[in-house]
Amino acid sequence: MRVSVSWLREYVDLPADLPTGDLEQALVDLGIEVDAVEDLRESVTGPLVVGEVLEIEELTGFKKPIRFCRVDVGAANGTGEPQEIVCGARNFAPGDKVVVILPGGVLPGDFAIGARKTYGRNSHGMICSAKELGLGDDHSGVIVLPADVAAKPGDDARPVVGLDEVVLELEVTPDRGYALSVRGLARELSLALGVPFRDPGLAPAPGGTAEPAYPVRVLDTVGCDRFAARLVRGVDPTARTPGWMQRRLTVAGIRSISLPVDITNYVMLELGQPMHAFDAERIAGPLVVRRAEAGEKLTTLDGVARTLAAEDMVICDDTGPISLAAVMGGETSEVVASTTDVLFEAAHWDPAMVGRTARRHKLFSEAAKRWERGVDPALPLVAIERAVRLLAEHGGGTVGEQILDLDHVAPRTPVVLPADLPSRRVGVRYPTERVVDILAQVGCVVTRAADRLAEDAGSVGTSVGDAEVLTVTPPSWRPDLTDPADLVEEVVRLDGYDRVPSVLPTAPPGRGLTARQRRRRAIARSLADQGYVEVLSQPFVAPQLADQLGLPADDPRRPAVRLANPLSEQEPLLRTTLLGPLLEAARRNLGRGLRDLALYEIGTVFHPRPDAGAPPAMGVDRRPTDAEFAAADAVVPAQPQHVAVVLTGDVEPAGWWGPGRQAGWADAIEAGRAVLAAAELPAGRIEVRAADHAPWHPGRCAELLVDGVVVGHAGELHPAVLAGLELPRRTCAMELDLDALPAAPTVPAPGVSGFPPALIDVALVVDESVPAEQVQRALVEGAGELLEDVRLFDVYVSEQVGAGRKSLAYKLTFRAPDRTLTVEEAVAARDTAVARAAARHGATLRGA
Repeated sequence: MRVSVSWLREYVDLPADLPTGDLEQALVDLGIEVDAVEDLRESVTGPLVVGEVLEIEELTGFKKPIRFCRVDVGAANGTGEPQEIVCGARNFAPGDKVVVILPGGVLPGDFAIGARKTYGRNSHGMICSAKELGLGDDHSGVIVLPADVAAKPGDDARPVVGLDEVVLELEVTPDRGYALSVRGLARELSLALGVPFRDPGLAPAPGGTAEPAYPVRVLDTVGCDRFAARLVRGVDPTARTPGWMQRRLTVAGIRSISLPVDITNYVMLELGQPMHAFDAERIAGPLVVRRAEAGEKLTTLDGVARTLAAEDMVICDDTGPISLAAVMGGETSEVVASTTDVLFEAAHWDPAMVGRTARRHKLFSEAAKRWERGVDPALPLVAIERAVRLLAEHGGGTVGEQILDLDHVAPRTPVVLPADLPSRRVGVRYPTERVVDILAQVGCVVTRAADRLAEDAGSVGTSVGDAEVLTVTPPSWRPDLTDPADLVEEVVRLDGYDRVPSVLPTAPPGRGLTARQRRRRAIARSLADQGYVEVLSQPFVAPQLADQLGLPADDPRRPAVRLANPLSEQEPLLRTTLLGPLLEAARRNLGRGLRDLALYEIGTVFHPRPDAGAPPAMGVDRRPTDAEFAAADAVVPAQPQHVAVVLTGDVEPAGWWGPGRQAGWADAIEAGRAVLAAAELPAGRIEVRAADHAPWHPGRCAELLVDGVVVGHAGELHPAVLAGLELPRRTCAMELDLDALPAAPTVPAPGVSGFPPALIDVALVVDESVPAEQVQRALVEGAGELLEDVRLFDVYVSEQVGAGRKSLAYKLTFRAPDRTLTVEEAVAARDTAVARAAARHGATLRGA
């Protein structure tokens, strides 16, 4: 919204020496965004004068009409001779007064004006439009000054067109529709600056009469709960809009059309009450306010024929709809150049209805913008009185004594507010007297009571003991004040946001991440640290996926939930394993030129419940019973959370530093170990052993166990699976059921020994079928408490070791917490560890 400061001063006593910066800050402190504060006196530099058109010569032979004008600019040009100006506008005639910028002047946008030859004539200056002067968007013609303007040719045109103003350009939030008016802004500034305010909305206005100004029936009092009208007869159709009104409308960005229409726009800007002016002679029969019938037609003032919906509100006469209520009038009843009898209408419309209508028809008029934000229902008679007096004063005519006022406005519902709620919500102490005073300034009627909160105050949401209770009735112009939180916001806003300390609240205990959320984040970070990239796949899969993965007929991953309304008929099932969508993501990336991939995903899989049946039918007319909830829940599939990885290509790139290394089954198993370590499960509870599980290669698959329970599988995928999915050979994968993992134990902080370690390497020869993980577990069990760490650092196979045998080399670290170990103690612990491995797996020391 654009508004001049001089207009605001008519209703609020702003200090004469108030800096524009302080005015802007006051509005910002109130929560009203200021896009710009524009001093129009500085927008146009150089000679900008009033000119009188003396002669117009029509130039022909060009693509568009061009006029060569001789304009009297008095002595402003230094010679007193008429100024020759070429102009393309058509809306002026000889004798009209216009606004002229002479050579040397500069228009907004740093557009310098000079003398130049154009269209075969010399042009010395420019006749200006509102857009060229930065006063609005109207560029359809030049500014033609009213005939009664006191300025003579050569006078400075800035005061005449309003370029001596300071203009505020404001962005009003949707909840503060009252601020889209001079009345609302003046009230806000009076509160912010503590200066007197004169409310134009309280101007005296006569009430409705027994005989209406025009016969009107309102058939829908929900969409229109108030409708007022008054008639002015015998208006001079040639009467011009006064210059001061034109200037204010122009500054606000509204084009001057005719005196009756300009008055409705002026009253809308001043009071915030949109209005409409009908030509009474063009209305056929009584008016009816109703909902439109689906398919009805109406041509609005913008010349567009619109097809109406059943939710739209319309004003009709005997011919049908003549106005799209609250949005835009119709062509058949608009005020025209010959109108002498004007019927002013001011109503109150349902904001939700207006908002939907404006969006449906893509018709965002200034009236609709205000209606959907809420308009004061007490204004119609005041606005009608203001409009008819302005029209009678400037257009002649006789104001009718009859006044129509159909009032069905419901009274405002009081809001129960504990007096200490603002203090408790904001953290700043607001005494009760201060709360009452601020709400009274807003316009609320506040009733105090010292009793305990009654049960009907339970909407506050918390018990406050003996706090005083305020019963607050918001004013009619604040439809946004409906809840205690709204009143708290008003208290904070008017007391000053700057008084609220910028202190982060203390988080209450026990409301951080859950154990499940912490575990998921830890696993994701662990895999990302190892170079895996997370993908988020769609959970939908094709029916043939189970066959492509080679799942046995009795595999629990074969039964799947079928969607009733799938996004794609090719993928109607919910996944039972993450590998299908993850392998598809790998295939898609390979097809786009990427060869080395390490992908992971953490997500849910879906297992149908056996014999679940169909969910029960539940309506919306009541809350479902506990039994219905239980029956519906029994149908919902189990949704455990899994993690899976896929590797293909090189995990170590080749280069001058070496040949690189291709991803293998061991990398997939190590990813599983990393997941279990990130889940904070001790290594002693984790076991890895060979397994045969689709879709992995039977000889290169491992199952991961925690406390003896299988929680996942890892290794190289079966060649047949890779061929069917068009993936490279040796592609590896891992998948774990995170919901199957036990909760992480509470682990005491490890002790740090200050004594030196004893390092001993052992090489054990075992059968090739014995997993290195099981040998390591035997060493740990046998070594006892002195063993601090064990690590496999070499696997060796050769004829020297023996056919079907392999050598596993481990680095053992021994340390005691309270002493330096002797050689004998370390060797004895080593021997005990080797003995346990020998007894369990037939291990022998290499070279022994």
